[in-house]
Amino acid sequence: MQWRALVLGLVLLRLGLHGVLWLVFGLGPSMGFYQRFPLSFGFQRLRSPDGPASPASGPVGRPGGLSGPSWLQPPGTAATQSPRKVPRRPEPGVCGPAHWGYVLGGRDRGPDEYEKRYSGAFPPQLRAQMRDLARGMFVFGYDNYMAHAFPQDELNPIHCRGRGPDRGDPSNLNINDVLGNYSLTLVDALDTLAVMGNSSEFQKAVKLVINTVSFDKDSTVQVFEATIRVLGSLLSAHRIITDSKQPFGDMTIKDYDNELLYMAHDLAVRLLPAFENTKTGIPYPRVNLKTGVPPDTNNETCTAGAGSLLVEFGILSRLLGDSTFEWVARRAVKALWNLRSNDTGLLGNVVNIQTGHWVGKQSGLGAGLDSFYEYLLKSYILFGEKEDLEMFNAAYQSIQNYLRRGREACNEGEGDPPLYVNVNMFSGQLMNTWIDSLQAFFPGLQVLIGDVEDAICLHAFYYAIWKRYGALPERYNWQLQAPDVLFYPLRPELVESTYLLYQATKNPFYLHVGMDILQSLEKYTKVKCGYATLHHVIDKSTEDRMESFFLSETCKYLYLLFDEDNPVHKSGTRYMFTTEGHIVSVDEHLRELPWKEFFSEEGGQDQGGKSVHRPQPHELKVINSSSNCNRVPDERRYSLPLKSIYMRQIDQMVGLI
Repeated sequence: MQWRALVLGLVLLRLGLHGVLWLVFGLGPSMGFYQRFPLSFGFQRLRSPDGPASPASGPVGRPGGLSGPSWLQPPGTAATQSPRKVPRRPEPGVCGPAHWGYVLGGRDRGPDEYEKRYSGAFPPQLRAQMRDLARGMFVFGYDNYMAHAFPQDELNPIHCRGRGPDRGDPSNLNINDVLGNYSLTLVDALDTLAVMGNSSEFQKAVKLVINTVSFDKDSTVQVFEATIRVLGSLLSAHRIITDSKQPFGDMTIKDYDNELLYMAHDLAVRLLPAFENTKTGIPYPRVNLKTGVPPDTNNETCTAGAGSLLVEFGILSRLLGDSTFEWVARRAVKALWNLRSNDTGLLGNVVNIQTGHWVGKQSGLGAGLDSFYEYLLKSYILFGEKEDLEMFNAAYQSIQNYLRRGREACNEGEGDPPLYVNVNMFSGQLMNTWIDSLQAFFPGLQVLIGDVEDAICLHAFYYAIWKRYGALPERYNWQLQAPDVLFYPLRPELVESTYLLYQATKNPFYLHVGMDILQSLEKYTKVKCGYATLHHVIDKSTEDRMESFFLSETCKYLYLLFDEDNPVHKSGTRYMFTTEGHIVSVDEHLRELPWKEFFSEEGGQDQGGKSVHRPQPHELKVINSSSNCNRVPDERRYSLPLKSIYMRQIDQMVGLI
């Protein structure tokens, strides 16, 4: 009898444990949020809100499967594929409980369970806790960088030491393209300090940058990386300091004399040689900050790298009243735009800057193209130039026509949910079956144009991958349902889209997503002196590197997601983020052309009807010869003339008079 009682007791204990697990992981609105779900994207029909699931489809070659997901089919082959009008009408901030059940692989879950789990209230106390956790994440990384790495460019968080350019191996572009021996992490993090309201540390950091950072270095860097990480941060911090309203608290610097603006000008002048001696107007990918374009430089560059300079160069030009920087950046954009396919309207990802021939013919939304599209729209938002919006709208329509696969709507109709694939720029034919993590920025861009429904659905796909691995692998093969490239370098793109979708919808689901991301980062990437790159998203092994964008973007977007009362959210549409996450105020000053009386857009006549001259490529070196030759810093270390024809306009823009 004793053994029977023992067996009965064990059975009851097991049933009790199952009951507890069922209550915790099955019914609670958020307690079961961290349960692992199988990922089944693309191989199962969505459950309708009131009906059973449709018959499942399977990947190619899988027993019992159909011919494969509709993503493999070219646009227009399925009955559901009709020309998509864009942007779509914004819809409520969720695709429906059935959609979330599908995304997270819940084949047998009730239609209301995911609505309870993910769309339930997010208590204010939990929100404040997550905000403080995001701030603490930034502080831990920043303080350790300052203690163990400054003035070097990056922190090695595992061994608690600094990292600079790889002088021993110039071909190590993964390091040398980014690290220029100019305290990169400190510079990149300036506006994050301000956004978090840390005025004392912001002021201290700005003074450190002014007093210790110089660009008169024998460093060969990528033009794109130096522009978005360094130039963009200097301009953002300068605007914060000189903002008469001081929304983030007192961020003013005593005796500040536009030093960050002068530094931005000095750096931009050192980048200008990339635009010289190029037959197409598309810049060289790299320059040496002291000597110009290296003699053995590559003539091939990616579309995003060459065509995503307009925001930073444009801001600089409009603050200085000098059209040169915006003009060379805009010329590069137009040159790339004119090389797009006549049949599809798509661009490739790698081009030869001398011949204009496409070396890489892949067209997608990820690496090599991502920020090109982003900056077409954001340049219009900042500067109001209609041609930027026209180019963006045309590019977006081509993306919808050739890259978007799956059904028309997110949660209704036949076929698989929408996905954007990589295709041949000339034919629109599928080139591979992977997406990369950089593509996760695209839902955020769709929010900016009002295509919210599609943004919601696409974001769900990337989040489903995060749920499976606790991170976003660099490449994910959607046909094999497995990573192709396994590392995760703390990228911000999914966080950025999560933040923007929450701002657009106010659906607490995105707060749950942010909490999941935040806690995954704490669990898997936090090490002794910071946060480390995940070398392998499955076994969670780490690499000894914390890239600067972790502090400038990932932590910033997480913090803003949970900081409802942040001044950024109190200002309506006043702020915009660059592709590196630097905050820029959107105001009428940036829509003015201080040089309009001197130059027409393409040369010709000014407002008074006088003939004027637009600088040509071969003249850039002459125009800036004084700056290029004067690379030995003077007592101010900057070559910008303090008294120039534009000084009054500069003063007006920064609110000094």
